[in-house]
Amino acid sequence: MKLLLRLCAVPLLAFGLPTLSAAAAPELFRDPSQPVDRRVADLVSRLTLEEKAILLNHRGPMVERFQIRADQWNQCLNGVKWDRPATLFPTCIAMAATWNVDLLQNEIARVLSDEARAIYNGWHLDPNAPGDHKGLIYRAPVINIGRNPYWGRNHEAFGEDPFLTGRMAVAYVRGLQGDDPQHLKLAATLKHYAVNNVETDRKKLDAQVSERSLREYWLPHFREAVVEARAQSLMASYNAINGVPNNINRWLLTEVLKGEWAHEGFVVSDLGGVKTMVEGHAQKKMAYVDAVAQSLMAGCDFSDKEFQEHIPAAVREGKLTEARLNDALTRVLRVRFRLGEFDPFASGPYSRISPAVIESPEHRAIALKAAQQSIVLLQNRNHLLPLDRTKLKRIAVIGPLADRVVLNNYNGATPRVVTTLQGIRSRAAAGTEVLHAVGGLVGGAKLGNSPLEPIEPPIDVAAEQSKAVELARGADVAVVCVGTTTAIERESRDRTSLGLSGSQEELVKAVVAANPRTIVVLMSAGPLTVPWLRANVPALLQAWWPGEEGGHAIADVLFGDVNPAGRLPHTVYASEAQVPPLTEYDISKGFTYMYLNGDPLFPFGHGLSYTEFKYSNLRIASGKITASGNVTVTVDVTNTGKRPGDEVAQLYVHEQKPAVKRPDKELRGFQRVTLRPAESKTLTFAFPADRLAYYDESRRAFVVKPGLFDVWLGASSADIRARGTVEVSGTSP
Repeated sequence: MKLLLRLCAVPLLAFGLPTLSAAAAPELFRDPSQPVDRRVADLVSRLTLEEKAILLNHRGPMVERFQIRADQWNQCLNGVKWDRPATLFPTCIAMAATWNVDLLQNEIARVLSDEARAIYNGWHLDPNAPGDHKGLIYRAPVINIGRNPYWGRNHEAFGEDPFLTGRMAVAYVRGLQGDDPQHLKLAATLKHYAVNNVETDRKKLDAQVSERSLREYWLPHFREAVVEARAQSLMASYNAINGVPNNINRWLLTEVLKGEWAHEGFVVSDLGGVKTMVEGHAQKKMAYVDAVAQSLMAGCDFSDKEFQEHIPAAVREGKLTEARLNDALTRVLRVRFRLGEFDPFASGPYSRISPAVIESPEHRAIALKAAQQSIVLLQNRNHLLPLDRTKLKRIAVIGPLADRVVLNNYNGATPRVVTTLQGIRSRAAAGTEVLHAVGGLVGGAKLGNSPLEPIEPPIDVAAEQSKAVELARGADVAVVCVGTTTAIERESRDRTSLGLSGSQEELVKAVVAANPRTIVVLMSAGPLTVPWLRANVPALLQAWWPGEEGGHAIADVLFGDVNPAGRLPHTVYASEAQVPPLTEYDISKGFTYMYLNGDPLFPFGHGLSYTEFKYSNLRIASGKITASGNVTVTVDVTNTGKRPGDEVAQLYVHEQKPAVKRPDKELRGFQRVTLRPAESKTLTFAFPADRLAYYDESRRAFVVKPGLFDVWLGASSADIRARGTVEVSGTSP
């Protein structure tokens, strides 16, 4: 009898059963007229422990009792991942090179979210529609900071600067998630939180980082995307920070993210994040039930099959509280309700986006515009560019990347792509002979059996180079396309060198010797340290991995139909000796434009134009402000050349007498502006004084120190055109 009484006292949840009252109550969660939080609470109250565990497995099966799918996520970076073609944009590092947040938010990310919704709508309208069925939680953008030029995923991120990355992240998230106050278009997931930019041993590395470095460099862009753009999800990265794996890092996932930043969404582990601890991430191996419990209790809400398999035991053994489990589930479900998954399909504001938009002419036009705006003119001696197509009878297009478009692993099946060779042929004047030679090899190793990296065809390198030289010698101009592929840099593969791989540099040298009118198009993700090219090639373009319309965009720049205005979102180091060890996470030891030792090959923010711009009349609204005030700066920018063009005005600040080591300069504003010849525009930059703050570890707070701060406006971090000073009085906080 006593045993029976004890059993009756155990909550039904412990046996995986819903309460009787919940089971019998009206299903409020299906009523769109009810507030979202009430609907979520109603559904949570009906679920068994096992059903809750299923819904926290991002690849879980259907919850049959309520017909709720668990597998509801997908990927997008520069194209929606699908088994069918979708619009392919330039890679994210190229998006950052546009320095154009409006383009990113209102055109690129809007297209990505339109196509993602169109895929979802297609199979809702027709369950037998061809193509994978995808959900609405998208694992993008990648906003890890590009401290490490060797990092294999530089193409997925927005560069080395937290301010630029933050502005791009906010734009991308807003473009994905839409602007409806009640409904999400998609749910964006920020990757990879945090201090993650090494692929080598990424599942077990331990980044040693001071709290000041975390607050000033590694976290600000995540905060902006969470607080300003209200990103609905973040992915906990594989690595540890100061000995604590991020999947179980309560300070990172709960105290900072959900406490300080008031994050309303959920945290998902990276694939296999729980497993990394079971296999011994931090010296001591865990049992699965402990890894699951510790992950959830630290603030990780969503994960792999391990959550489904071990959450019930973790609750029954007292290692995971029901309150925390319900909080995790509430966070995940709240996002799904706001996506409209539990509403009548036709009632949603995004349900009318048709599959016809996928890879539409309008979307291809935006891909072309993005590629055009991303191309950086690195150098242009003697004004070799732009080319006058009417004076060219023969063009040699050379190189292993001249007739190839590099993909990555987070986009759809290959659409109709335009290579540089095809683009030049289509844009050249009628009757112009466009000749092609591969000339050499990129090299690198094939990663598994990925279709992204087809093996380079076997060639006789010496013969191919000889052919390229002969074509170049007989041409009016030679265009050489070299760079990297995913055989050199990609997820799970860091670069081993910052120079050109394979036989590419030898090819460039041979072509330049044969024809001094040689243009080199660099097609890479990370920076390329190429001092010989800098010294000897008259014209250099950085064209990245430029997407489906990249060939047309490159040709448009070469022939002057587009005036290039891309700007580098990272430093191009002059030599590999300038780069600190990859295990050094303190950027003040020589990483990035902020602390670079010596001169770069090309500086952060660099990019030339076919016209010239003048900066004048710098004004600071008040030469003296309080620590809680605002800095307002205006400057006039004039196109003094003969062509219309875009200028990217960049504002940097520098503390004259800092209390601690501070950057040489820090980006605090930028604007891309279009100007006709002789046209002037007045640009205004305004930002709060707390943008001048440093993190005081003794006070554990950001502090604006009284004193003088330089305010610099210019065309790059190394090309300052106008200077001013602001004085701060008082200290914050």
